[in-house]
Amino acid sequence: MSCSVVLHSPFFFGKNFSVLSLQSSNSRHRTPTFVAMQGDGASATTKNNSDMKIPHVLTVAGSDSGAGAGIQADLKACAARGVYCSTVITAVTAQNTVGVQGVNIMPEDFVAAQLKSVLSDMQVDVVKTGMLPSTDIVKVLHQSLREFPVRALVIDPVMVSTSGDVLAGPSIVSGFRDNLFPMAEIITPNIKEASALLDGMQLATVSDMYSAAKLLHCFGPRNVLVKGGDLPDSSDAVDIFFDGENFHELRSARVKTRNTHGTGCSLASCIAAELAKGSPMLSAIKVAKRFIETALDYSKDIVIGNGPQGPFDHLLRLKNASRNSSRPEAFNPSDLFLYAVTDPRMNKKWGHSITDAVKAAIEGGATIVQLREKDADTGSFLEAAQACIEICRRHRVPLLINDRIDVALACDADGVHVGQSDMPVRVARTLLGPEKIIGVSCKTPEQAHQAWIDGADYIGCGGVYPTNTKENNLTVGLDGLKTVCLASKLPVVGIGGIGISNASDVMKIAVPNLKGVAVVSALFDRECVLTETKKLRAVLTCDMIV
Repeated sequence: MSCSVVLHSPFFFGKNFSVLSLQSSNSRHRTPTFVAMQGDGASATTKNNSDMKIPHVLTVAGSDSGAGAGIQADLKACAARGVYCSTVITAVTAQNTVGVQGVNIMPEDFVAAQLKSVLSDMQVDVVKTGMLPSTDIVKVLHQSLREFPVRALVIDPVMVSTSGDVLAGPSIVSGFRDNLFPMAEIITPNIKEASALLDGMQLATVSDMYSAAKLLHCFGPRNVLVKGGDLPDSSDAVDIFFDGENFHELRSARVKTRNTHGTGCSLASCIAAELAKGSPMLSAIKVAKRFIETALDYSKDIVIGNGPQGPFDHLLRLKNASRNSSRPEAFNPSDLFLYAVTDPRMNKKWGHSITDAVKAAIEGGATIVQLREKDADTGSFLEAAQACIEICRRHRVPLLINDRIDVALACDADGVHVGQSDMPVRVARTLLGPEKIIGVSCKTPEQAHQAWIDGADYIGCGGVYPTNTKENNLTVGLDGLKTVCLASKLPVVGIGGIGISNASDVMKIAVPNLKGVAVVSALFDRECVLTETKKLRAVLTCDMIV
């Protein structure tokens, strides 16, 4: 087969551009909203240059009621990659993990209306297509993209679902080849789709995939990715990328799992997301492949549905939700009552493992535990944290990590405690999410007020008394603690030099939002952590009764 020269549409790659002033149907609101690409690749916009430009992918695809593929997979993939995703629905399917039970195709005029609504207003960077179930819808998309140009078009030529159900007939093939491929920045067929696009050419080997990629490039797309996930007798997941000049054979480990529904949609959406961020094509593909591999590996043993092919977890969170059944309920200030803070040097001095020390403290009455392992390497700290999480979950006691947001995320701890010189609370909240506990050390009313503004759950105030556990730690005393408590809108735990002999004095300052004491040496610099914790718990409980 010989290749003729195919010119890419000037609406996508031309050197000249013109401003397209688009008005809404309401004539009172006339706002130019889109400009084509300039010859140097820079985009022009009529918006204020100081506005933050959010990467934006528009997915044009079918709805999957089981949410494993289609529009739902596209939304999840873009969200996971930090890109805004809008949608145009081409069809509504009734499907689950067993298969597709029904398809209701949207009228082409309503598809056109959806396209115009989004493209005329929302500064789309990349359009990604999935299920295009009729030639009329293909033509509508083609015309819409001529009217409203975008930076890149990513075509996932969906014709057959992963479960084998036909989603688009043979007539769609000519529509793809004649109308959309010449506009496309990349097409991403699997081997079945590549075969259909090449009039039934058999693809059984990696060599066949090379040939298919080159032949498909002749239809006009700038880049071709032939996906080999269904390639028989292949121990790896092999994809072939061809940019018109060079081939790249991309391999990744094949994950053994039933949860592969929606992998094709998600891969194409991830590529689109990376392109929207400005990534080069090959980099976008490599990131997308790594994302899918990671998500499949994470999801390989989850069970959703009774059919042969389940969905996977794009956001890597569903296992956490399952484990949360043993997690303590939402943060309760009373959890600060007896706050145990571990110390690796004290554990080493007395021959205690971190897990034995935490278990003893909890059994003695500690109501919350903070792991403070400043000298441990990350791998050892994570291993210790995971072991302690299991202990704390069994007793429904919250576990916090001192300073290390990365370790807290990796072990799914209940939260973190940070100091004034550590990661800002606002940033930590963004990374950890709304449900995690965040505490922050404060010595002044101003710091306490800022902690409340930034979204902390509690503050630790001290050192109340001199202590050897922190160098150069300024002591605030009981008066300083009371001053911070009175100024704070958050619950407070006192820390620093507190033990059995002075815990009563701390709690007797009698400020309602002082909820407890945090202790280190009084528990862990002792031969028997269990006994010392029981003693301190008894003192605190007695003070409450009095």
